[in-house]
Amino acid sequence: MNGSSSQVAIILYPGSNCDRDCERAFKDIFGIGLLKVWHTEVSLPKVRGLILPGGFSYGDYLRSGALASFSPIMTAIREHAKKGGSILGICNGFQILTESGLLPGTLLRNSQNQFICKKTKLISSKKDFLWKKIVSEKTLDIPVAHKDGRYYLDANGLKNLEDNDQILLTYENNPNGSAKDIAGISSPCGKILGMMPHPERAALPHRRISTDGKKILEYFLSQAL
Repeated sequence: MNGSSSQVAIILYPGSNCDRDCERAFKDIFGIGLLKVWHTEVSLPKVRGLILPGGFSYGDYLRSGALASFSPIMTAIREHAKKGGSILGICNGFQILTESGLLPGTLLRNSQNQFICKKTKLISSKKDFLWKKIVSEKTLDIPVAHKDGRYYLDANGLKNLEDNDQILLTYENNPNGSAKDIAGISSPCGKILGMMPHPERAALPHRRISTDGKKILEYFLSQAL
């Protein structure tokens, strides 16, 4: 861990590669320095928000996110969630959240069995007042970069997501075969967020994609701080 003062930490695994993008976005946009926590730690610093970044934890061996879900830090992450702390899982972080049972469903190999790296149009789906206030209902331009991003959940589970207002984002043009076009979901309380798109890559003004990702990060912070 580093020693900077922050209320948000980022969990690093062997193979994480999007942590610096997250650090840059939070520092430049919000003036927040993220505390780094290595996966072998067994406790967390006193924070209110956690980020699980994208990448290829443990080289994606076995299944994407599966080995990371057994990391020593996972017990502390579960305790953080149990106490009402906020968590944002991006791409590989989303896979870890589903593999650990903190979010329902699983992320399967893309329907075309290929790695996808492209800009996608996302539909803001959550009906929660704060989500609508910060993110709005317009489409968002945010990129994806994954090979195992096809969200799957059985019919009863999907109905529960819809009934509990847990679907955050859907793809306007589904790139990977995800059930119900799902790109991101939340826990029932809205404190745990998981998504395959990379908001940190579409947040800073000099990025040529868009700055729509900033809204996602703002929502996460509204839940955490």
